[in-house]
Amino acid sequence: MKVSVVRDILEANERIARQNRELFKRSNLFVINLMSSPGAGKTTLLERTIEALSDEIKMGVIEGDIQSTEDAERIAQKGIKAVQINTQGACHLDGNMIRDALGEFDLNGLELLIVENVGNLVCPAEFNVGEDYKVMILSVTEGDDKPAKYPLMFRESRVLIINKIDLLPYVDCSIDKIVEDSRKINPELEIFKVSCKTGEGLEGWFSWIKEQIDANRKTD
Repeated sequence: MKVSVVRDILEANERIARQNRELFKRSNLFVINLMSSPGAGKTTLLERTIEALSDEIKMGVIEGDIQSTEDAERIAQKGIKAVQINTQGACHLDGNMIRDALGEFDLNGLELLIVENVGNLVCPAEFNVGEDYKVMILSVTEGDDKPAKYPLMFRESRVLIINKIDLLPYVDCSIDKIVEDSRKINPELEIFKVSCKTGEGLEGWFSWIKEQIDANRKTD
């Protein structure tokens, strides 16, 4: 019975995610589902991305947290429309939550929507929200064993951002191992090694986003 219920939930979510995706396509909107464990640096990455690209790309953000509006307030301070979703205990965002939040945006006035998912390395990978790509952040402080322990997250993601590389001298973590193990799971995974604190490596991430938006503009 439990397996059947879980399957029904996932299938219902997929239907809503497809509807979201159709809406995004009609609006010519590129959507990223940003995932990581708590504290890996999702919100800081968003702040740096907004600072670098908001003059070139019209963007909005949906913030997912179990409680609080702190992250949405941080994003709003950067001059970007941010809508907060509090899941009240749920460990991920789903298609229905995103659909309910979309009414807060003028989608035709946006080119990029970033969904910052709830901090979790398990559930967010299982639930599509209608995104073009899933992007995950892994901090070096979490260790280099995470691809082996959480393979679905790496398999479902299009981009892996390895963050906090400025801390490598102080932690026992091999980036080479992360890259090797990640690519065994997902050979197509694009990987950026960055420090959101110092800015190192972020230009590659910014360029990747601009490439996606430029491609989307050509289909408009």
